[in-house]
Amino acid sequence: MPAAFHLEDWQAWSAAQPSVAIRRQHDLSSNVSASPLPPMLRRRLDEVGRATCGILSLLDSESACPLIHASRHGDASHTLQMLESITQGEPISPTRFSMSVHNAVLGVHSIANRHHLPLQALGACGNEFDALLCEANGYLVEGYPAVVIVFSEGPLPAPYQGYAEDPGLPSAVGMRLSFGPGTKLVSQPISSPSRPTPADVIAWLNADTPFLDGLLRWRLEAG
Repeated sequence: MPAAFHLEDWQAWSAAQPSVAIRRQHDLSSNVSASPLPPMLRRRLDEVGRATCGILSLLDSESACPLIHASRHGDASHTLQMLESITQGEPISPTRFSMSVHNAVLGVHSIANRHHLPLQALGACGNEFDALLCEANGYLVEGYPAVVIVFSEGPLPAPYQGYAEDPGLPSAVGMRLSFGPGTKLVSQPISSPSRPTPADVIAWLNADTPFLDGLLRWRLEAG
């Protein structure tokens, strides 16, 4: 991984607003220029999926960047509903199945925006933020001028409580990265890695915390 990425822009959304203050210019809820999804596609997504698509449309308005979306659990409610249907001997909804896969949100976004560049969805057992940056580095090294990453988590269904780490309130955060001018993301090793959530990333980008701990410690420096 290089010494530093450059942060060209970022956008975020949180279900905890207004208690979670996001700088207005980076707050998806305050940005009227976000491209709305067609109603037929919009209703397929929950609020986190819709926010993720809104962030992608703002950070990649010309559909000119590779897009990477990470979520530890994805939309776990769809998977749980299908499992419940199986236990009750009911058929599985094809629509619900199609929206349960990890790349469903990127698929909806690509259809709505005719995006034809690389799309990648990943989960990394709590290390999603570092995984996003690792994958973003690969695209930038290959020569893409910029890449957009989005990290989102939705609510954890009640039956999973106590068996999986709770990601907290639903939220999503996206960053447009390049090797060009902009605020630098610099990293250093740490002895006690952490598993940041999207809410942690938002607090860091919002300057509420001086650094973000993942597998590495990340700081922002003026370019």
